[in-house]
Amino acid sequence: MQQVKPLFKREFAGYFRSPVAYVFSVVFLASAAILTFFPGQFFESNEASLRTLFQFFPWIFLLMAPAICMRLWAEEKRSGTWELLFTLPLTTVEAVLGKFLAAWAFFTIAILLTFPMVVTVAYLGTPDWGPIFTGYLGAILMGGSYLAICSLASALTRNQVIAFVLSFLICLVLLFLGIGLVNDLMGTLLPWWLAEGISQFSFLSRYEALMIGLLPVGDILFFILLGLFALATTVLVLER
Repeated sequence: MQQVKPLFKREFAGYFRSPVAYVFSVVFLASAAILTFFPGQFFESNEASLRTLFQFFPWIFLLMAPAICMRLWAEEKRSGTWELLFTLPLTTVEAVLGKFLAAWAFFTIAILLTFPMVVTVAYLGTPDWGPIFTGYLGAILMGGSYLAICSLASALTRNQVIAFVLSFLICLVLLFLGIGLVNDLMGTLLPWWLAEGISQFSFLSRYEALMIGLLPVGDILFFILLGLFALATTVLVLER
């Protein structure tokens, strides 16, 4: 794993060598603020918490994570630089981890840049800091799962647009599994135990407890194991 750190540094710095990182950050923060203050009715709720912000994170990630990862492997394949990459003393596992960790670090910074919302809540009231901490922790873990899935989608194709669309669709399915209407529909078509089991793979249901200040081990492990599974599959795809 000696080559993970140099690759991480190169990839992470690469995000800031172009306007893409800054445009992404502005769009992410603007989307979070607009959704929180207008559809989320932040001030009208009269509640000193960030639950309104957190409930929009899964939907914002649905577009932002594929946008970050669509070029991760697809661009390397299209330009032919991925063959050069693997001529270096670098294993596939190290390459996948280096690129993923760089994307995750950049994504985490974008999430933490919403700290003015924390300052606003602290200024206007006396918030419970537990749900704020667990909400951000859950968002970072969930973001890692999104990015791991999007990394896998990028490894499956040479086209960035296809990588984006494929990532979007996979993540959209994992979101919709937590919506009540979809769960009811699955309950009518499938045995209840199977429908219940499938619904446990939803980002929404797994993130909900973290938004209210709980730290369920099962939900934390879900995000970690899902990310590891997607990354392991990415390694297998690239070694194919």
